[in-house]
This record gives sequence, C-alpha cells and structure tokens, in this order.
Amino acid sequence: MNPDIRASGRHRHVKGPDDGGHRRRLAPSGVSQRSPMRLRHHKSRHLNARHCRTRHSTRRCVGVFGDAKQCGVDFRRLELLVDLARLESMRAVAEVHGLANSTVSQQIAALAREVGVPIIEPNGRLVRLTPAGRCLVGHAVEILALVEAARRDSDPLAEPAGRVRVGGFAVGIRVSLLPILANLAESNAALQVVINEYAPAESLALLIDNALDLALIYDFALSPIVLPPTLQAKPLWSTLWGLGVSSDASGTRADLRDFADQPWIVSSGTSTDENVVRTLASVVGFTPVIGHRIECRDLVEDLIIAGHGVALLPMSRSARRGLKILPIRGPIVEFTTYAVWRRGAIGGALRRILDQLAPEGAAVAHLDHWPRRT
Repeated sequence: MNPDIRASGRHRHVKGPDDGGHRRRLAPSGVSQRSPMRLRHHKSRHLNARHCRTRHSTRRCVGVFGDAKQCGVDFRRLELLVDLARLESMRAVAEVHGLANSTVSQQIAALAREVGVPIIEPNGRLVRLTPAGRCLVGHAVEILALVEAARRDSDPLAEPAGRVRVGGFAVGIRVSLLPILANLAESNAALQVVINEYAPAESLALLIDNALDLALIYDFALSPIVLPPTLQAKPLWSTLWGLGVSSDASGTRADLRDFADQPWIVSSGTSTDENVVRTLASVVGFTPVIGHRIECRDLVEDLIIAGHGVALLPMSRSARRGLKILPIRGPIVEFTTYAVWRRGAIGGALRRILDQLAPEGAAVAHLDHWPRRT
C-alpha cells in the first residue's frame, strides 16, 4: 500500500474497510498460481537483504563473514541487530529489550568482533548499518527463524496446547477463523484461541513485537502492503471489488470517467482504498474528488443511496435496495486476505490453526459472500 504499511505499523487503533471495518502483498509460502501474491518484502535499506541472495552477492557475503564453522555468534546479539535494522535506533532497541543504550551498543560491537567486520557506522548523531551489516541482517533473520523452529519442534509428538493470540480485521475473523473454532475446541481441548480485532497495520506491529502469534490482514492488488523479512504469510481467500453507485445509474459496467465529477467516499482509517481510487482514476485520466471519509460500510452505502457519492465496495456483498455494485472497466480491483506469522514461530498450536485455515496445497479460495454486520 502506498504509503506503505511498514513493520512498525503506521496506524494505531484504526479500522479498515468492511463493516465498520478495517484495513496485502506478501511473498509467502503456498502461493497459488491462480492468485499470485503481490506483497513485496520491505524495501528499506535496513530490512532489504535480498541483495545478499544473488549469486554474486552471496559469494561476497561468504567472503566477508568467512567460514561459519569458525565464527561463534551469540543469537541474542543477532536479535538486537535485526531489531536495530527495523527500529533504526539504539535507544528504541534498548527500550524494546529493557536494556541500557550502552548495553545494546556493547552487544552490537561484540557481534562485529565475532563476525570480524564493521556492521554499523556513524550517521550524524545516529548509526546506520554498513553493507556487511545489512547482509548479516538477512542471514540473522534466517538463523533466528531456524532456531525458533527447532525450539518449537523439540517435542513433535506433543499435543498442541496453550494460547494462540490472533489479531485481525472483522471480516477476516468472521470468514476464516470463526468457522474452525468449534473443530479446534473439539479436537484440541488444551488449545485456547484469543481473538482481537485490529486493523492490518496494528496487527503487523503487534505481531513483530510478539504481542500476537497470528495476524489476519488484507490488501488490494493495486495497493499492496509491504512485509519485513521477519514475517511469513499465506493467502487465504480473495474477492473482487466494484463501484457502488445508486440504483438509478445507467449501465452494467462502470466507466470511471462517467463518475469523475462525483464525490468519492474512502476510508477514514487508512489510505489503502484511497490509493486504489487514485490509481484507477489516473489510468483513465482524472483526479478524484474525495468527498467523504467513512469507516462503516453501511454508512457508505447510505450516502451512496442518498446520492452523496460513489465508493469501492466488494462485489460479493449483497446490494441493498437503492444500491448496485458495478464491475469496473479497467484494472481488476482484487482484495486478498492473508494469514501472517513470525518466521520460525510455527509451533504445534499455531501449526494446527494454520492447517485448518489454509490446508497445504489448497488453492486460494474465492469469497462468494461478503458478510454484513447483524
């Protein structure tokens, strides 16, 4: 989404498009060819370690860090380095870990000695990662994920148990999570699912901070969310959106140029659907007039029926009297929901939930009915 939702979460206590609702594009596991993921990894220089994964740069990284067998690295220091790349501040890392600034600085310096190359450098009154430091961050993410996975899988025969904290937007919870709760309770009595309603930005921030175990988020193909490399995702279902207009509007497909002078209704909580509206308008050559910013989908429909504007709405949401939702001529407006978790954090309980949310090898489902508030 542009502006991108980044790892720190740009919004707190915001809602997205649904019912009163809330606010994709990851490069997760299990991507279906039918509905390819568009979510890109974080493009920040601090989080982007993809340059380490090309053939030439991988050779360069190996040359920088030497033989891994000769290099004993403290995992705790790798955690501090990953958080420094994400938070871009020694002070912020210290606050997250409950340490003194000097302690974080000493641990990062010790890590540099362990790997044998400088990994940070002065940047005014702050510091920044060196190219070797950014390369190490990419490897650190993979190493820490493997360590966490090994820890969680130390007893593979154990029955899934404990609390799984799930955060997500309302429609995602209704469509994906609620239908599997009864089966989970019946088959795993010791497993407790704790549900919290959050916008995608807030869910991702809490997931990164280890305050959630699983996030249900969404985005539009035309306004993708950006994920940091510490998170992993899998698509659950998708649906197409169209243009909500009053029932007296002519035609069976929406040519957006016919609505160039209409007030457009967008979300007040995030910029996602506004970005989509502006992208669609730019394709056909006009600048939309944003007339209203509304969270509740029912109120959006009320305004459309009363002739106060038009808005993007899910095609699978049943239209009320006085309203119709037209397919749009031009780029497809696709909305996709994802399950997101921390890399390496799939223990028995979370794995059981993910297996039911999206069985291995299953295609990305198409949502035929968008639920309404009752």
